[in-house]
Amino acid sequence: MARYIDAKCRLCRREGSKLYLKGVRCDSDKCAVAKRPQAPGQHGTSRKSLSEYGKQLREKQKVKRIYGVLEKQFKNYVNTALNSKGISGEILMQKLESRLDNMIYRSGFAVSRAQARQLVRRGLFLVNGKAITTASAQLRAGDTIKPVSFDKIHVREGFVMPEWLEANTKEKYVKYTKLPRTEDLQEKVDVQSIVEFYSR
Repeated sequence: MARYIDAKCRLCRREGSKLYLKGVRCDSDKCAVAKRPQAPGQHGTSRKSLSEYGKQLREKQKVKRIYGVLEKQFKNYVNTALNSKGISGEILMQKLESRLDNMIYRSGFAVSRAQARQLVRRGLFLVNGKAITTASAQLRAGDTIKPVSFDKIHVREGFVMPEWLEANTKEKYVKYTKLPRTEDLQEKVDVQSIVEFYSR
């Protein structure tokens, strides 16, 4: 499976904002965006005003990088959203949010989505009682996520669980209760720009 293996901090600097790709480091003084706010590369010292196409491209790249998805897979998500009934932008974000690695990150079992993917590949989580090792597996409302063993999982401190997830402290699992809405997401992205980018 193809994946991005270069420096993650370069991605945040390129987008000019924190994408929280490295967990707690992004909130520390070591954050690359805080230390070097300019875009990476020889000519990255200034940020020119973007055209409409450029703004759409940057928004698309930002969402891809937040969720750790490469172009081909992201385009498949967009095509599915465009061919579905309803608001295409909202359906796209629901598809991305319903990925297993993202759900583990939202549940506080990992400090970043990259770490969540690693934990999934090791088979450390059960979905509805079955071990799933595919990070991109799509969850549905009503599904439950439970760690195989809490000895290998460190719950993230100070995180706020979104309202579409529900923790059962007695049974020690997290339930995906409902599909999220775009306005409920922590990351503020312009999904309409992404839809327009692929609809050209």
